[in-house]
Amino acid sequence: MIPSSYPDSTEIARLTARMLLEIKAVHFNSREPFTLASGLPSPTYIDCRKLISYPRIRSTLMDFLTVTVMRDAGFEAFDNIAGGETAGIPFAAMVAERMALPMTYVRKKPKGYGRNARIEGAMSEGERVLLVEDLTTDGGSKLSFVDAIRETGATCGHTAVIFYYGIFPETEKTLGDHGVQLHHLCTWWDVLAEAKAQKTFDQETLDGVEAFLNDPRGWQEAHKG
Repeated sequence: MIPSSYPDSTEIARLTARMLLEIKAVHFNSREPFTLASGLPSPTYIDCRKLISYPRIRSTLMDFLTVTVMRDAGFEAFDNIAGGETAGIPFAAMVAERMALPMTYVRKKPKGYGRNARIEGAMSEGERVLLVEDLTTDGGSKLSFVDAIRETGATCGHTAVIFYYGIFPETEKTLGDHGVQLHHLCTWWDVLAEAKAQKTFDQETLDGVEAFLNDPRGWQEAHKG
């Protein structure tokens, strides 16, 4: 079923943040920071993969993501929905089902045998492809997926994520320079606001997270090692 009537983007952001907090996909720890894939420290960590285990929440968020994309990009803007390996695959499948479109997925690198393909499923030249992922930080990891899609002769000018960090100013420029528009449901700022409203974490933790969000690069530099 294709959703058509849902809350505005501000309420979608608040509800998405609330759901992420409810299932404990959000982790804050300013005393013992997490180490990100980049090797840099962070007092925040989010695990969107947990969403697949919560049917009511995942269904609502996939409705939100579908209607957000259709509102922003158009109701007939896409021919194919592609998920990025691996976290984007289940979400791409659910969005494709709602939009009644074919679903494919993109490998991080060629599988090294057989056709040595990066695209799994049927993707044709000229198709307009929406790349679906769980989240984006600085946007850099999306470019390889977009390039793999474009190598088939298809186009990819949009990517949709559940969660966007929203704290690195270069993200949308990085994607925009590559001809890609970002669609998302909520950011760290939305999560912090909802965590404050619900008093999910103690004040010291919330203050530490807010300091990081206001100056992430400076915070990381100060907390290296």
